[in-house]
Amino acid sequence: MKSRILFTALLISGSMYAQNQPIVKSQSAALLKVGKLTFKDLNKNQKLDKYEDWRLPVAERVKDLVSQMTLEEKLGFMLISTTRMGGDQVFSNGVQGGGPRTTITEGFNEEDLVQNTNMFTRKPLGAPNMSAAGTTKGVTQFHLRHFILRASASPEIMAKWSNNLQALCESTRLGIPAIVASNPRNHVTTDASVGLSVGLTAFSKWPGELGLAAMRDFPLTRKFAETAAAEWRAVGLRKGYMYMADLATEPRWGRVEGTFGEDADLTSNMITQIVLGFQGNKLSNSSVAMTTKHFPGGGPQLDGQDSHFDWGKFAHYPGGMFDYHVKPFKAAIAAGTSAIMPYYSAPKGKEFEEVGFSFNKAMIGDLLQDKLGFHGIINSDTGPIEMMPWGVENLSIPERYQKALNAGVDIFSGSADPTTLIDVVKKGLVKEERINQSVAKLLTEKFELGLFENPYVDVEAATKIVGNKEAVAAAELALRKSIVLLRNDDKRLPLAKKTKVYFETYFQQGRNAGEAIKVSKPSYPGLEFVSTKEEADVVLLWLVPTAGGLFSSQGAKIDLNLSANRIDVNHVNEILNAKPTIVAINYTNPWVIEEIDKGAAKSIIATFGTTQDALLDIVTGAYKPTGKMPFTTPVSQAAVEANKSDVPGYMEGPNYGLFAFGHGLTY
Repeated sequence: MKSRILFTALLISGSMYAQNQPIVKSQSAALLKVGKLTFKDLNKNQKLDKYEDWRLPVAERVKDLVSQMTLEEKLGFMLISTTRMGGDQVFSNGVQGGGPRTTITEGFNEEDLVQNTNMFTRKPLGAPNMSAAGTTKGVTQFHLRHFILRASASPEIMAKWSNNLQALCESTRLGIPAIVASNPRNHVTTDASVGLSVGLTAFSKWPGELGLAAMRDFPLTRKFAETAAAEWRAVGLRKGYMYMADLATEPRWGRVEGTFGEDADLTSNMITQIVLGFQGNKLSNSSVAMTTKHFPGGGPQLDGQDSHFDWGKFAHYPGGMFDYHVKPFKAAIAAGTSAIMPYYSAPKGKEFEEVGFSFNKAMIGDLLQDKLGFHGIINSDTGPIEMMPWGVENLSIPERYQKALNAGVDIFSGSADPTTLIDVVKKGLVKEERINQSVAKLLTEKFELGLFENPYVDVEAATKIVGNKEAVAAAELALRKSIVLLRNDDKRLPLAKKTKVYFETYFQQGRNAGEAIKVSKPSYPGLEFVSTKEEADVVLLWLVPTAGGLFSSQGAKIDLNLSANRIDVNHVNEILNAKPTIVAINYTNPWVIEEIDKGAAKSIIATFGTTQDALLDIVTGAYKPTGKMPFTTPVSQAAVEANKSDVPGYMEGPNYGLFAFGHGLTY
């Protein structure tokens, strides 16, 4: 009788609210009926609480839920860490492995889908570390609701895993759903180190981020983002740890591959299309929330060293172009990015407090929030508290949390245990009112994404959406549009039909010298592929230089010459001098090619993460090249070392560049 009276009262009062019934799905929470409307009894109290009422404004729902959460629940809610999928191989090569990840499609069973393992790792300051907690323990004991999934599994397995995770969350006291984030999954990439990219997956395969920028096609960039977002939603991924608004102004930086190049205007346009494509004009149940990174720009690293490491802790601005690096973040804010991630780096210079950006109130509170007007989520990068506490090494762990919270950080990445954070509040270092501000932001994102009504996905639909024909067709076009013709001095390109081609790829991962050279004899119409260069009319040589991955760094001087990046230049020059040769070079950094650029390299192509078929379509003219360089390539290593790290190559002066930003030929 009491329930009937309650529902009647709600039905009457409900007339003042919007009546657009969303899809409501539940695994364990009872469904409440208010007239013809359906709600979820997430806290199992047999009545409709404000936070369960989808008719109410999000702010009102948030306020109600925050009031019901314990301190422990709030602080668990402010952590995000890697979650493990039973049988995954994410850490099989170690976090320092730079090679492509294996796509996992087998070896799981239902019990694996939400496993109860516990893995914590501890490394010295500056060593890469991906902290993870067993998913079940994290949800039930630590109150975690934010997770980073780095495993590469089949769409079916990912969708089932996501549903099991959400069912587990729904069964808890307040039934707060989880949000699962990921690094990029849709790109052909060289460095698939953990934390940068997932590498080879079942998702549609697009050019690397540099390649997307090389297309200069903003509608196709939007199409990429919308396509990828649909694939992500299908398997339960609702948050992206991406994309990088950093500018590739320091050619030696190990994360250039993940940027959209050196130009602030191009990057701003790319970021705008990416954010709008993934999120829509505002967050909704069809959005994937974006985490734009790494504020205020991770590009201008001192000597190109990365701030994952002690020897790369500083960003600097010798050209006085700090504001130039902030510009793409303004575009991300205007597009509505849900979150922004500060980098580990500490800014070097008298005008700055030399502490990491996650601890830097002048950067987050004063600049990002007050001046730029960003009021979304501030998400720390992975591990600044314990592993990369640059500039605050002298502070205790609780004091580091205090400083980061006072700076404006809302969620801490890389920790799965809130015990210390709980002590920070209980000991009075930070007031609970400050915690409530961050929890409210994080809850707002979840409500706007529609996760409280329906966090579940259709497993069968996921298998049809991920990698579907339309997505693949759009990606195939992008793979071709991303390729840049740098030089065609003797007009050898495009190749005539019936040309005899010796096709050799060169990728030395550093594990086995014998793996470097691979002769390809693909079946391609109009060309005849031969087994030796002696038989050939022309040689197609595809070089993939690599420093070995970001986490292989030992702090040594960074050399961008090909010979320093696992290319046997003697072998290359032998071929160049023996036969007419087309040299394709995969650029993950602005490589210095003077070792092979001695008159013989008359035909040069730039790729930025693409496929063999796409390259052959360019070489034959089946698709005429349209790509433009996303950065300037230096003329020499001396030019690299003389560069100003915050200044784009096209502003470095007339003696800096070999191939300029925006350069690109066609037939």
